[in-house]
Amino acid sequence: MTEITYDVRDRVATITLNRPSVKNAFTETMVDTWADHVVAAGRDPDVGALVLTGAGDAFCSGGDLSLVEGMGSSPIEAKKTLSEHIHRVAFAMEAFDKPAIAAINGVAVGAGLDMALMCDVRFMARGARVSEGYVKLGLVPGDGGAYYLPRIVGTAKALELLLTGDFVDAEEAQRIGLVSRVVDGDVYREAHEFAVRLAAGPPVANRLIKRAVYQGQGADLRTALDLISSHMGLVATSGDAREALSAMRERRAPRFTGS
Repeated sequence: MTEITYDVRDRVATITLNRPSVKNAFTETMVDTWADHVVAAGRDPDVGALVLTGAGDAFCSGGDLSLVEGMGSSPIEAKKTLSEHIHRVAFAMEAFDKPAIAAINGVAVGAGLDMALMCDVRFMARGARVSEGYVKLGLVPGDGGAYYLPRIVGTAKALELLLTGDFVDAEEAQRIGLVSRVVDGDVYREAHEFAVRLAAGPPVANRLIKRAVYQGQGADLRTALDLISSHMGLVATSGDAREALSAMRERRAPRFTGS
């Protein structure tokens, strides 16, 4: 059985962690393949959005026990495992400039939660729970939790979650802004439908909006507005902008091509 699957449907690429017997804990091989899939989706003109989810009743329980034990053999080995394998997903997601949605269908712990935090939007099943969890193993958040979480929920709440390792249910996750939607039914189906909607939008504008948001977080106002004025110059003269205006006048749905 393939431990991680990749498929494209309705202009949406889906990456599914597929080790349900161990709550989709990932191995080195899995994260290498995972990063490759993200890169492929970014380069594929027929992909307009990405959904990440897990098989069975879990999203991801983090690194496989054998992987964690291997990092304990030496400081160099621990750093190598992170920088040469696990962190490849983070860098691939940073470079992925199309919408990415995490469908958190079950428990997400440690690096499993961090992987969801790398996505732009998170949907969460009502019965799911999430936890940073590292501190309970005497570890630090090795896959970006200390970077992503404060940017999403604020410094104080992030430190509370990181220092306690407490679990958060779906309602609390939505209240603190960790997820944007709580889903009673099939969370993957709802995430996919949302991704289809985004993928049907103007591809260039989608990419530039995402870039502007993330780049703006590390810039002053003058730099952010200078950037967005350049983006506007590109999209205002695009074929998609002309198509949108024509569709509005003709009272029909626009057909975007990325031109």
